[in-house]
Amino acid sequence: MTYSGHVDPGGAAAVRELTDLIITKQSVGRMDNNAYLLRCRITGAQLLIDAAAEPKKLLALVGPRDLSTVVTTHQHYDHWYALEDVLDATGAQSLAHALDAGELPQVDQTVDDGQTIRVGEVPLEVVHLVGHTPGSIALLYRDPGGFPHLFTGDSLFPGGVGKTNSPEQFTSLLGDVTAKLFDKLPDETWFYPGHGDDSTLGAERPALDEWRARGW
Repeated sequence: MTYSGHVDPGGAAAVRELTDLIITKQSVGRMDNNAYLLRCRITGAQLLIDAAAEPKKLLALVGPRDLSTVVTTHQHYDHWYALEDVLDATGAQSLAHALDAGELPQVDQTVDDGQTIRVGEVPLEVVHLVGHTPGSIALLYRDPGGFPHLFTGDSLFPGGVGKTNSPEQFTSLLGDVTAKLFDKLPDETWFYPGHGDDSTLGAERPALDEWRARGW
């Protein structure tokens, strides 16, 4: 089945197969959170982005293979409700940005802007985006055989940036998203948000001025 970026709450996972990486997207929990399981096709190593909820469902995605790493995109509870259960069941390492790490139940290693996280032979670049929370991060995979793939947590959605609680936070988040994502990556870049459907930077780029004027 062609990958569309849409998954239904309570429904089946969607799978996207790239040359070196397999991406599995699953909706979990009452807030329709997206969890993403990344598997290196060369080594079989696996990394989970946001152990958000429903640990049994997430562990079923992991299957019999080892899970090496869980990356939490930010400190909000709906993105790590299942973290402890997944870590206990798999022995995976828990990673998050230092500025959000204190709000999580377990962080084994902190990461920062520009750092590389590996899932097997596949490199993922950490992009620090300040505004939704102080330590929100995105993960960028520059597919050598195609276009970039970007996992944005709650910092970027189709239709706008994530929720902020002040004009200063909004300016910070939109500034980071513009400078670090839209200004540096091509329109073909496919992004995978923390809730809802995927989109591309090209589809959202024409609305940047509208988002700035809207102010939220």
